[in-house]
Amino acid sequence: MTSGYAASRRRVQCAIGLLALVLTLLLGLLPAARAQSTAAAKPAPATRTVLVMGDSLSAAYGLSAQQGWVALTAARIAERKPGWRVVNASISGETTAGGAARIVGELRRHRPGVVVIALGANDGLRGLPTLQTRINLARMLGAAHGAGAEVLLVGMRMPPNLGAEYTRAFEQNFSALAERFDVALLPFLLEPIALDRAAYQSDNLHPVAEAQPQLRDHVWPALAPLLD
Repeated sequence: MTSGYAASRRRVQCAIGLLALVLTLLLGLLPAARAQSTAAAKPAPATRTVLVMGDSLSAAYGLSAQQGWVALTAARIAERKPGWRVVNASISGETTAGGAARIVGELRRHRPGVVVIALGANDGLRGLPTLQTRINLARMLGAAHGAGAEVLLVGMRMPPNLGAEYTRAFEQNFSALAERFDVALLPFLLEPIALDRAAYQSDNLHPVAEAQPQLRDHVWPALAPLLD
């Protein structure tokens, strides 16, 4: 009976020891489980958006979308400014009137932190009144500011055959609006290639693929500070 009691006691002790070992292992795993749970529950940083509203010069007319300066800028942003993405809402043939009509919907849809407005070229090529162009751009700037976005206004220039008064008034629209709304300004999108005939497609209006990196590099110094 004594030996039976001793054997029973040893079995109980073994069971208690095994239970203690299991509890120790479980307690050791708890901190790691909590850490994993916390990591899983922690939300990923929100992605902010750069919204580009332009015309065919920004829509990569005559090229694949990935060859255009906007797509090249998006690739640079992904590399240098993580946490940002680019939405290209540019439309070939777009005027400032079209941009003014569309911008509120685009702002609601994408909720951008930065808006790039690169419109006006088609207004000038059609000889539309410069005052109306200014009003349309002002509407776009006001809408972007109302949505809490930073703005880069990208300007354009017209050839002299439209007359000195018109070309001067057209160009001054951009600088005057940038000052009035206190936004960043790039005076002339095509400045790096303006005098290089080889940089344009056969229509002499739209840059070729090889010129697009120059446009990206031209825009970048004005855009990058808005992404900080």
